[in-house]
Amino acid sequence: MLSRSSFTSLVVGVFAVYVVHTCWVMYGIVYTRPCPRVAAAGSGAAGCVWPYLARRPKLQLSVYTTTRSNIGAESNIDLVLNVEDFDIESKFERTVNVTVPKKTRNNGTLYAYIFLHHAGVLPWHDSKQVHIVSPLTTYMVPKPEEINLLTGESATEQIEAEKQTNALDEPVSHWRSRLTLNVMVEDFVFDGSSLPADVHRYMKMVQLGKTVHYLPILFIDQLSNRVKDLMVINRSTTELPLTVSYDKISLGKLRFWIHMQDAVYSLQQFGFSEKDADEVKGIFVDTNLYFLALTFFVAAFHLLFDFLAFKNDISFWKKKRSMIGMSTKAVLWRCFSTVVIFLFLLDEQTSLLVLIPAGIGAVIELWKVKKALKMKIKWQGLRPKIQYGTYNDSEKKTEEYDAQAMKYLSYLLYPLCIGGAGYSLLNVKYKSWYSWLINSFVNGVYAFGFLFMLPQLFVNYKMKSVAHLPWKAFTYKAFNTFIDDIFAFIITMPTSHRLACFRDDVVFLVYLYQRW
Repeated sequence: MLSRSSFTSLVVGVFAVYVVHTCWVMYGIVYTRPCPRVAAAGSGAAGCVWPYLARRPKLQLSVYTTTRSNIGAESNIDLVLNVEDFDIESKFERTVNVTVPKKTRNNGTLYAYIFLHHAGVLPWHDSKQVHIVSPLTTYMVPKPEEINLLTGESATEQIEAEKQTNALDEPVSHWRSRLTLNVMVEDFVFDGSSLPADVHRYMKMVQLGKTVHYLPILFIDQLSNRVKDLMVINRSTTELPLTVSYDKISLGKLRFWIHMQDAVYSLQQFGFSEKDADEVKGIFVDTNLYFLALTFFVAAFHLLFDFLAFKNDISFWKKKRSMIGMSTKAVLWRCFSTVVIFLFLLDEQTSLLVLIPAGIGAVIELWKVKKALKMKIKWQGLRPKIQYGTYNDSEKKTEEYDAQAMKYLSYLLYPLCIGGAGYSLLNVKYKSWYSWLINSFVNGVYAFGFLFMLPQLFVNYKMKSVAHLPWKAFTYKAFNTFIDDIFAFIITMPTSHRLACFRDDVVFLVYLYQRW
């Protein structure tokens, strides 16, 4: 069997190989090898695919809408935007009003057809036009209505709420209010024998004389379609705003964006919801590429430290036979707070990127409570019987310090938690009484939870020792705490959860001071 040190080295080695492999794959995505025969034969090089945009054609951009996913002619389509003398180098943003057909208002779909064609020629009469299709609608379950639990709502609001509740679990059509377009503007000459598969599916080839040209590569940035921009389509709505924005894009970024969109699509195929996929989109859209690279390395190290912290924490508690110097109250509180935070994140429909680690942490904390209380579960038929172990004199002394610290804390903690719960009940709207209860608990955990870490500090002070603490796990958790500070700005999460990341820094610094 592998020793613990060799197993950790193996994990770190696999992690290093994974990071190097990922960097190599990313380099292969961003860098594209040009046609090697251009330098030798010039513009007449055989086997090379040349950019049609290098001929500087006069172009026009047209955006149409239709309820059909395939169109063969100009029938049953509406022109919503026409940009004559379209300049591929100039970015723009325009908002237009789109007529919503009755079929779309009845929970149907509406498509946008974007054409890039020669100026003065209709798209279906231009053999060198390029087009791309994108749905302007998507299906999502509406967010539940929040109400004041004490005052309720008026009769009109009650009727509307009942209507919404009846169809609460049914996905309804939502309007995508943004359409982001890109054109690859580099005069890049591709090698016809090794075209990148990701870009190839967006390319349309034409033969001009003895050379092959690829027409302008038109691309729709689906990553910019965020959940926060979605609007529910009501049956009474006849027009909705659509913001069409355009910007040029380089070949490297285009290839990277195509891979990222494919990755988000794969997540949805594996069962991730629209909201979960939206959190991933936010990481790419709301940050620049350099910060995105930093985010990747930060996330990779966070994953490594998470694994090592869990491993060492489990190993420490697995060997733990005595609670001397360990605050049982702190263990119970950590378990309670971790479970409450998990239920809160579940109620808020937080990203799985945050939810899954919180769920694993809750399971581990429950197991640690079983160890701390020396619980044994024996089955008498189908009925479980719980037995508790006994404490020796040293453990009883630790419990006395623990109880003394909790006595002082209760004078401050309980009034603050009860007062905060009462204030939120009077002034904040919630989806249900369960939602209020979970929010009240979690606000107490986030705002005053660090106070429950003080009993362990008090026990350390009284015993003049920190040797009983799991310092390896603490070290990995300390690294992750500071990494969480960075994640707090990158991943979408409730504000209270974000503030708690910074709160934990103070506690770890105090532990380090005591060790010193």
